[in-house]
Amino acid sequence: MSAELQNLSGPGKPLKNEPPDAAELAGLLRSGLARLADARNGALALESRFDLAYNAAHALCLAALRRAGFRPSQRYIVFQVLPHTLGLGPEVWRVLDLCHGRRNVGEYEGLLDVNERLTKDLIEATQRVADALTRDPA
Repeated sequence: MSAELQNLSGPGKPLKNEPPDAAELAGLLRSGLARLADARNGALALESRFDLAYNAAHALCLAALRRAGFRPSQRYIVFQVLPHTLGLGPEVWRVLDLCHGRRNVGEYEGLLDVNERLTKDLIEATQRVADALTRDPA
């Protein structure tokens, strides 16, 4: 168990200890990989591709955190703990964090500010998460 994750766990903290559930992990992985594949479909609207890629990233990052035995109380934390769940660095989690902010503005204020480059970067970052998650079955 990661000491860094354990330090983020407890009352008033963003994580809580919870044993992994194989069915939940399989569902998150299946959903994340399907959405990632769909995000590559250039026939879809850019906003749809971004949404699919973002939700794929969240599902896969959540799977990594759940596999480590933790459940988040805040949505964004799954991206920030990638160095501790999958060994991925800031070149991945910063893209995901940026996209989380863009997603929130779009979701709550109706102003989804995305472009082809950001969506491409999001898909690439999400693929790195998928590769790390499937390469290391823990």
